[in-house]
Amino acid sequence: MFPLVQELAADGIPVAVTCRVLRVSRSGFYDWSSRAPSARATADAALTATIVEIHVMSRRSYGAPRVHAELRLGLGVRCARKRVARLMRVAGIAGISHRRKRGRDRPLPAPHDDLVQRRFVADEPDQLWATDITEHPAASGKVYCCAVIDAFSRMIVGWSIADHMRTELVVDALQMALWRRQPQPGAILHADRGSQYTSWVFGHRLREAGLLGSMGRVASSVDNTLIESFWSTMQRELLDTRDWDSSEQLSSAIFEWIEAWYNPRRRHTSIADRSSAEFEHLHRTAATAA
Repeated sequence: MFPLVQELAADGIPVAVTCRVLRVSRSGFYDWSSRAPSARATADAALTATIVEIHVMSRRSYGAPRVHAELRLGLGVRCARKRVARLMRVAGIAGISHRRKRGRDRPLPAPHDDLVQRRFVADEPDQLWATDITEHPAASGKVYCCAVIDAFSRMIVGWSIADHMRTELVVDALQMALWRRQPQPGAILHADRGSQYTSWVFGHRLREAGLLGSMGRVASSVDNTLIESFWSTMQRELLDTRDWDSSEQLSSAIFEWIEAWYNPRRRHTSIADRSSAEFEHLHRTAATAA
């Protein structure tokens, strides 16, 4: 009750009145208010300050699990996840939560079999990629983004942004991924049945690169759940955080979010709370040592 008395007193309500209404003693309140903070309260205050810094660093997107991972893995601070959740709740800060996905048009029939069967698992980088297109409005028009994600590390290995969703959009993203990663022949690229991915141009580029095409069932987002999960993350942590004045502003924000935050720094629970770049670096180091 004493903290409530203190809060009401700060609002101008006399302490005597508040204590009488709440049925607590004035002497007890004054004794409590003059008492030095406990060691636990002091430690909580210091930890809360660190938590707030991490939350701001994460662009206010991290919830308690990722804040806890940053404390443990990034700063070497040992504390319980429940304590982090409690301090975040008291401080009034929270991560960005999921929102319901928007509906999509039904895609065309696939020229490729489903080689993945919803198992987006890889033992090495560049064995299995997934790709898809998303769109988001700005004041001056829609922005379309195509991305290629690596199943091993969740790294976005290729992407492209345009004011249209023609086949060039997906071919440009694939070309960036090929240029950056140079995968071995036989690597799999999984997509949905959109017309861009069923086009002759895209199929020809796959064959040229020696990649194996893979497609899920018609209108089944769970058959491409890896890239859908990425879109969900970008939607709640970037796209839905504000209104965008122009397509140029939104395009620049997507570029900066992928290259300066998501790939090099954002922690992923699916890869032991590491960032994509760190996870691949640890893998290369272990492979070299072996």
